[in-house]
Amino acid sequence: MSRRGTAVHRTGTGPVRLTARGVVRRYGGIEAVAGVDLTAPAGRVTALIGPNGAGKSTLFDCLAGTVRPDAGRVVLGGRDVTRVPAHARVRLGLARTFQQIAVFPTLTVADNVRIGAEQRRGRRPDTDAVDAATARALALFGLQGVAAQPAGDQPTGVLRLVELARALAGGPHVLLLDEPAAGLDTAQTARLVSVLRGLADRGTALLLVEHDPDLVRELADRVYVMAGGRVMARGPVAEVLDDPRVARAWGGAAAGTGRP
Repeated sequence: MSRRGTAVHRTGTGPVRLTARGVVRRYGGIEAVAGVDLTAPAGRVTALIGPNGAGKSTLFDCLAGTVRPDAGRVVLGGRDVTRVPAHARVRLGLARTFQQIAVFPTLTVADNVRIGAEQRRGRRPDTDAVDAATARALALFGLQGVAAQPAGDQPTGVLRLVELARALAGGPHVLLLDEPAAGLDTAQTARLVSVLRGLADRGTALLLVEHDPDLVRELADRVYVMAGGRVMARGPVAEVLDDPRVARAWGGAAAGTGRP
């Protein structure tokens, strides 16, 4: 699949991409991430796949700043952010979602999304800009009807969309998505695909961990395959997913039909 969009987010040095170079993360004597090189370019959807325990979520934590690598570099838009904390990376234009849904259950859906808009804009955000960003993000995922309701009263699929809307409310240049379709029904998944395609077409760099091979084929431009903490394959989607080695490492999922 080729991308149609031409606009890209830019810093003073060019398109905003996210790059890992030789990233290592150890836990005791085990290398959960063992020298990974990866690039998520602007205007493209990059997928990160592999079996459970491959190191995908640990790599995400290193990229987002919640975990510091033991070696290697993380570069965001030409800036070395390896030692920059997660909250500061948000203000530089990086946002993420989590495999386990993370929302504030006692806050309304709208207030959960508003947090994302406020985080990107710092301590004294422009109220009108925050309101507008929150409203746009709610509309993108069709959440206006539940905006005033407590997040804790919503089903799993809606909460997944709330988390996605919160990440997008800050207008990120780079978006990390950890299993974004988990818990979504068919209609919600279709909306997700449409939104993510639109973001890529407007120049956002997207990197997603996903276990649904059909969704990876439909959405991604390029795939990295991790196993045992290392990248074992990378390249265009069809080429990588049709590789028998990848099917074996991914438990046969690459050749399957992840959705009915």
